[in-house]
Amino acid sequence: MSAFKPEQRRLTIRGRIFHFVSYEGQPANARRSQLPSPPMWFLMVEGRRCPVLPFDPDQSSSQVDAALSAWAEENALGPARPSPVKPITKPRLGAQDPRSDNWWGPD
Repeated sequence: MSAFKPEQRRLTIRGRIFHFVSYEGQPANARRSQLPSPPMWFLMVEGRRCPVLPFDPDQSSSQVDAALSAWAEENALGPARPSPVKPITKPRLGAQDPRSDNWWGPD
């Protein structure tokens, strides 16, 4: 029986809730050509899990929260500031409005 106890963290970052779960490492499986994997933190997204960081049982909860928050900022969120929007330019007074053209060609 395994002594590993999974942990969960729910963090709110920029108004979004992130759910992280730690999973036990897996031994190598030669029949399936799988390499061994260490205990890891995973981000849970719609019933799927995405690997995030190695799980370290010696880290304090504040250190884990800081590491998971930093990962989410770098990998799961877009840029912090939206790109500047170009202002809409009005057509010049003397220019012809292309919407007023006759769709059927010249008269």
